[in-house]
Order: sequence, then C-alpha cells, then structure tokens
Amino acid sequence: MRPRDRDLGMDRPITRRDFLQGVGVATAAAMTPSRALADAVASLEAPQRMPASYPPALTGLRGDHVGSFEVAHELAFSGRRDWGAVHEPDEGIYDLVVVGGGVSGLSAAHFFRAQEPAAKVLILENHDDFGGHAKRNEFRSGGSTLIGYGGTQSFENPSQYSGVTQELLRELGIEFERFYSAYDRDFYASRGLGWGVYFDRDRYGVDRVVRMRLLEESGYLPAAPSPLSREEAVAQMPISENARRELLQLFSLRGDRLPDHSIFREPAYLKKISYRDLLTKHLEVREPEVLALYQDVFSGYFGVGIDATPAYSCLMYGLPGLKGTSLGRVDGLLRWWQQRSRDPYIFHFPDGLASVARLLVRRLIPAAAPGSNMEDIVTAPFDYARLDTAGASVRLRLGSTVVRVQHDGDPSTASGVRVTYVRNDRATRVRARRCVMACYNAVIPHLCPELPAEQREALASLVRVPLVYSNVQLRNWRAWQALGIAGVHCPGRYHHHAMLDFPVSLGSYRFAQGPDDPIVVHMSAALTRPNRGLSAREQHRAARYALLEKTFESFEREIRTHLAGLLGAGGFDPARDIQAITVNRWPHGYSYDYNTLFDPDYADDEFPHVRGRKRFGRIGIANSDAGGLAYIDCAIDQAHRAVEDLLA
Repeated sequence: MRPRDRDLGMDRPITRRDFLQGVGVATAAAMTPSRALADAVASLEAPQRMPASYPPALTGLRGDHVGSFEVAHELAFSGRRDWGAVHEPDEGIYDLVVVGGGVSGLSAAHFFRAQEPAAKVLILENHDDFGGHAKRNEFRSGGSTLIGYGGTQSFENPSQYSGVTQELLRELGIEFERFYSAYDRDFYASRGLGWGVYFDRDRYGVDRVVRMRLLEESGYLPAAPSPLSREEAVAQMPISENARRELLQLFSLRGDRLPDHSIFREPAYLKKISYRDLLTKHLEVREPEVLALYQDVFSGYFGVGIDATPAYSCLMYGLPGLKGTSLGRVDGLLRWWQQRSRDPYIFHFPDGLASVARLLVRRLIPAAAPGSNMEDIVTAPFDYARLDTAGASVRLRLGSTVVRVQHDGDPSTASGVRVTYVRNDRATRVRARRCVMACYNAVIPHLCPELPAEQREALASLVRVPLVYSNVQLRNWRAWQALGIAGVHCPGRYHHHAMLDFPVSLGSYRFAQGPDDPIVVHMSAALTRPNRGLSAREQHRAARYALLEKTFESFEREIRTHLAGLLGAGGFDPARDIQAITVNRWPHGYSYDYNTLFDPDYADDEFPHVRGRKRFGRIGIANSDAGGLAYIDCAIDQAHRAVEDLLA
C-alpha cells in the first residue's frame, strides 16, 4: 500500500467490495455465463446478493449494488431471452403484479388494494431492499444508530401536491406540521456555521476553504451568513487577479449596465442558450477560472453543468446576471419563483423520504414492522423475513429481476398476464390478472417487446440522470465547527458538494447535538461531460458507463482525499475520523426533466413520457419517469393514474 494511502486510512477496516464492481460488472454481465457470474458474486458479495437480515445497515457500494442490475444488462445489452427452465411455484393467480418496489410501485399496490381490498398482490423488486431511490442508510456508532438518506431527499413544496398525493400521505399518517419542530432550522446558524467554497490543492495549488456562498442556499440548508464581504471572500480565492476582477464584475452587473442587457427582454432566448454561453457571449466572462467556479454548482439539480443547462433555469435559481434586469424585478421571474417555492425546505425524515416507503410497506404488510405513525416509523425494526410470506395478501419479493411481461393471448382480449423474473439465477413465472410496470421506463421495451413500436421508441428515449450520493460517518464534526462551515461547494472535485446532514430529530431518533458527537456527512456527485458538445441526454448516457466502471476502492480514496483537504485545517484526520462509508450509486437516477433542460417544444400529449405511459391491454405504466419529473409526488400520482387506467 502506498504511504499516502495509509495516511488517508485506506488500510482501516471499512468494508470493501471491489470484485466485479467496475467494468467487469458492466461487461461481464453480457459475456459471462449467468451461473458463473452468480457464483462469483455470491462468493464475495453474499450480503448484497440476496436480502440480508437488514439491508439498510450494509455499507460499501449500495444504490445499484452488485447483483441488482446484471440480469437486466444481459437482457438489454445482449438481448438474452433464454433463462433456462422456468418454474411456477406460486399457486393460483395474483390480482396484481407490480414490477418495481420503489415508492411508485408500493403506491400502486396501495391504490389497487384500496379499490380491491381482497386483492392478492405481488411486488417484484430487483434490489435487496425496497424503496427504489428512496434509500435508507444506517450506521452504528457505539450503542447508537445514525440514519442518512441515500437517494430521495425531501418533500418539495408539499402544499402544491395533488389531492391524490396529499390524501395518500395523510392516510400514511404524515403530518407536515410536525416537521416544523422536528427540523431545527437554527441548528447551524446558531453555531456560526455557514456555506463555503473549497479550492483543492490538485487544481489550485493549495487546500483552502473560503467562507462565502456561490448561491443563495439559506432555503436549502439554513446556515449563518458569511463573515466576509464579497470583496474579502474573492480576495481569498486562489485564482488569478484577472479572474477575481471578472468575478466581482459579474456580481455587480445590474440593469442597463449589463454588456448586452437587451437579451433579458426575451425569456424565450434565454431558454435556448446555456448559462455558459450567456456568460461568455453576453456578459463578457472570459476567464476559465470563473467558468470553472460555476460549472457544476447546479449539476446536483439538473444532472449537467452550466454548459448544458438553459440560462433561464440558472438565472431562476439565482446565478449572477439577473439582478436589476426586467426579469429580476419584484413582478418578474424571481417573484414568480419565490411564490412557487413558498414552502420551506424542511420536510425530511432522518432517512430522507425512505420513511415513506417504510410507511407504505408497513401498511401493505403489517407484520413487517410495529408502530402506527410517522414518528415511530423512523426507528421501527423491520423484519425482512415477513415481506414475502406464503398466503399473505401482499407479498414483496426482493432480489427479483423481471425479464418478461406478456399477455395470455391477444392484449385486447387477454384475461391476464405472465411475468417472468430471475432470482438466484433461477427463472420463475407468476400469473396475474393485471400488471403495473413501476420500474425504470426505458427498460420496459425489453420486458414487453409486443408494445406498439411508437410506444417502445418513446419509452426507450427516457434516459435518466446518473448520480452518486455518498454518506460518510465521522467520529465527530469538530473540524467543521473549527472552519465555520456546514456545507461547501467543491469546484472540480468528483463530489461537487458536501454538507453535514439535515438536523432532524423525530420520534425517538435524535440528531447530533454537539461537535463531539458522531455525524453523517452527505456528499453528492453528478457525472457531467462538459465542453464536449454533448447534449444533456448524451452526457447522461456516457456518464452511466463511467459510473459502473468505478470501484468502491476508488470511491473511498476519492472521499478520503477530498475530506482530508477540505477539513485538514480544522484538525481532521481521515484515518482516525472516518468510521464508515456508504456510496449510493445510481446510474439511472433522476427522471429526465423536459421542462428544465433543452428539448423541442412538445404539445402536452406528445411528450415521450406521455406517449410511453399508455395502458397496453392489462399492463399499466407508472414511476416518476411516466410523469417526467423526479419528485415523489410525481411517482405517487403516476401510480394512481396507472391503477385507474387498469381498473377503468
């Protein structure tokens, strides 16, 4: 081991799962005999291969973990159709089979049972845990448990949710008023912790944190204001004098002092050019260091950098260039956005929104967990052995990748569907009167090739945004306190953003109170491909392969190096202070947002996700993909629509 690796703590006992986690998984799934691949994975990845006694407590490489996607890749990349002898152990016929155990799939089961209370329902999920992107990560520290989110983070603007979604959340016992006391909005500000920008040694020649905000993020994570003026903060940045001067000029742009202020009279034009083009072509930004500072500041929102994000969207979220223009006046765009976003950003369970999935599972399968409300769900023990019990009305079968969904005869007259899935390298078929496909919509054409050609084409176009959510358990957060930061933007780093977790205490769960307490740090990455002339979709497709090639060891080294440079001046020692790492890898992360990114203008019924979600015989299509938005209310609404389509 290299000496530097020892300094980083790479020799410390953190779970490493390196075998078949890089390109070997992405390509071997298409080339390796399934039995050999299964044996290899089982030998080294047994806890991840099939549901462990408690999957949320597994660390290492999670999200799309080893064993969750290989079968689907064989189907999609190699066109494999023969999975060996097909077994049919389930007796009788289900009233509904749901493909996908995320929030949309679980909601579909709920809505179906609401109309058919005696219905027998089977939910098939390819991962070793339920919830989809609503992923829960747990860590042990001494005798206590730390909880973090590995995917879906928050209810955003819940007051504007549809009546369907609001009613379901009420039925689950979620009371939004409770979050006003559960979320301590003064936690970081009262301790003098604010936002910063981290300049790393590899790119800037020095490790330095400058206490300033690149964005107005007080609504996202309330924190203390910077003690520095903008001029003082820019003076501390390890960039050239020209870049400092240009950056201050950009901050000061107002109204008719803009180099080309006339463009702000044309919102349509701002929707057609990127923010990078706005800076370079209209606002006289020339220095690469200024462009680099902002390149990925919004990639966690949009999945791409400022080279592929419309200027209009970036300005709407507060990047420099709008203030003082006609769009930025009180009656203009910012006012509209403020009205739209009037709910505070405080509606998180300690596990993000994984608790919504847990509430749904507990309602569908009461034997799986005790309790009755939104507070006790946070620490309720889940018995995974109860999820798939013979004779139960609702069964949730994990580690089961669906490879075929077909009607019993002509879709227009068929009385049911047959669903084939692979589990433990064994092909199994179940029969059902109806099926809801609540999985990643782009895979549906491979599962159901009988779909009309136009519908298959529409579904196949629904590329998703690749994302990484890494959670790091720290022994304490003294270094953050010493540096005066709660969150940082990290220009040029793999993880473009790092922050202390949201301060939420709910039920019997208590968030860290003092800097000597252990805590979870959340780090996020969107794998962009800037300055290559690629569209957002092309960047997403290229990035997913790069993500599958990256091993946990390389993630760990990157995380340790990043935190060592970021927090070193505050006394942080990665070998001593990092206790555990969970990397949530999502090659298919956010649903693609047609309303935000560059796309042709579509009529409402011509969007690909609208054409793709049409009912096909006894098969309905749900998931947030079907709504074209990466929000939990979209996932729930689409589940309701799919069930209504089937029962109409």
